[in-house]
Amino acid sequence: MSILPDWRIRELAQKGMIEPFEDRLVRTTENQHVISYGLSSFGYDLRCADEWKIFTNVNSAIVDPKHFDERSFVDVQAKEIIIPPNSFALARSLEYLQIPDNVMVVALGKSTYARCGLVANVTPLEPGWEGHVTLEFSNTTPLPAKMYAFEGCVQLLFFEGERPEVTYRDRAGKYQGQRGVTLPKL
Repeated sequence: MSILPDWRIRELAQKGMIEPFEDRLVRTTENQHVISYGLSSFGYDLRCADEWKIFTNVNSAIVDPKHFDERSFVDVQAKEIIIPPNSFALARSLEYLQIPDNVMVVALGKSTYARCGLVANVTPLEPGWEGHVTLEFSNTTPLPAKMYAFEGCVQLLFFEGERPEVTYRDRAGKYQGQRGVTLPKL
């Protein structure tokens, strides 16, 4: 299994792996600097859409992945959000992904956000999975922190190998085909 370079990621994207696909690393739009997104040497910098779920403790709910209380989040649609201190937000990728049966993807946080105390959860995308990626960003600082939609938020690393016996699609994984920000499921 080896990591995929830009030319191979481009080939797979042209076959539908990433939609929409940005063929180069974008650092400015409309004469403004942005947090980079698009194709890089050995990865793809994914963008956040403008759909967010910001964690709140207003209802004093217990965070339980088996019985998740949706009232623990405030839904926001905006180009920018503020994540409260020592809290987190969920977002979805702008891009829709269709991972080939012989590719494994790992989403890692971008250093620009990490240097501000915003940490992205490491997220695996298994062979055969497809959907919008639900991403989690933790504000580890004692201060409010800002994030931006339509700009880079995580970097995807792609690894190609032999097709496994059973893909995510084959086993009808619970997050298959997800659209929008998706909360925990059992």
